Amino acid sequence: MKCPSISIDIEKIRHNAVTVSRLLASSGLRFVAVNKATSGHPEVARAMLAGNPLAVADSRIENLRRLRESGYRGETVLLRAPSPSRCKEAAEVTDTSLVSEVSIARALGDAARSRGKTHNVVLMVDLGDRREGVLPEEVPEVAKAMSSLPGVRLIGIGTNLACYGGVIPTRDKMEALLEVKERVEKAVGFALERVSGGNSANMPLVMRGEMPRGVTELRLGESVILGTEAVERTLIPGCHKDAFTVHAEIIELIRKPSMPSGKIGQDAFGAVPLIVDRGVRRRAILAIGRQDVDPDGLSPVDEGVIVIGASSDHLICDVEDAGDRVKVGSVLSFIPNYSALLRLMTSPYVEKVVKKP
Repeated sequence: MKCPSISIDIEKIRHNAVTVSRLLASSGLRFVAVNKATSGHPEVARAMLAGNPLAVADSRIENLRRLRESGYRGETVLLRAPSPSRCKEAAEVTDTSLVSEVSIARALGDAARSRGKTHNVVLMVDLGDRREGVLPEEVPEVAKAMSSLPGVRLIGIGTNLACYGGVIPTRDKMEALLEVKERVEKAVGFALERVSGGNSANMPLVMRGEMPRGVTELRLGESVILGTEAVERTLIPGCHKDAFTVHAEIIELIRKPSMPSGKIGQDAFGAVPLIVDRGVRRRAILAIGRQDVDPDGLSPVDEGVIVIGASSDHLICDVEDAGDRVKVGSVLSFIPNYSALLRLMTSPYVEKVVKKP
């Protein structure tokens, strides 16, 4: 096995997609398959299609272009509004964009018209997380302006929670979104097709049966590819959490004191390290680092292994309790969380290995 690498179990992703889709159906919901955490890996996207999503979504135009080039002919959704300089490219590659600025919607409409097309837009509403979105009281006016733009079709509204401000989606938040929908429909004079209620942080609402009717869809990545909801990171019933496994080789194995010796200052990333004194322990250095992965997002598969830190290119693990089977050249494996997966799939130094049935 070439290391570092990440193995991708396509069958487990397919299983998760079907499981999540059935759970959503009980609340009258469908999902948009979000593939940004895997850098738009086409085979992961195809696996997610097993759940019959409305569309495949990503934040990067490059990833959606690669998806198109792989043969996908369904709807594509651009999650992050395009920069003004890239609206022409966005209108070429994508069908739908999540937007909040009228000027961006206008540029998308102009670009779409030049290609003889119409571009769908979902107007984003800020319900408190303070990332993208128009404030609720301003949404009807903005929606009216967008709906009058040539080349643009306003198909719905959406919101995003728990990504920046950590605001947890609640039934009250979803009901507030539905109230905004009613005001928008009155302002524009037609019914909206979609109410995009959020992301994998909304899954606890679904699992508790608290999602109000009227929300039509969720934009899901983590829940499908990692099998977890995005509030407490608990496993969704029936899903697999180990569709992705990271592998890295030990390049040094030496018993050392746990504590550094000398005056302590900032580490390479500007933080003053807080290190637990475990005494003299056997520690392994692995050939992977922060440039490739978020070390705090790794859960060791091998018994007796503890991740204790990392620099740019080195992952440091306590292997005192791992036994004699651990040697220089041994491969240790880890299950990544969302943060770790995002960096692993972006790193050109980590080989991606697709496991197929």
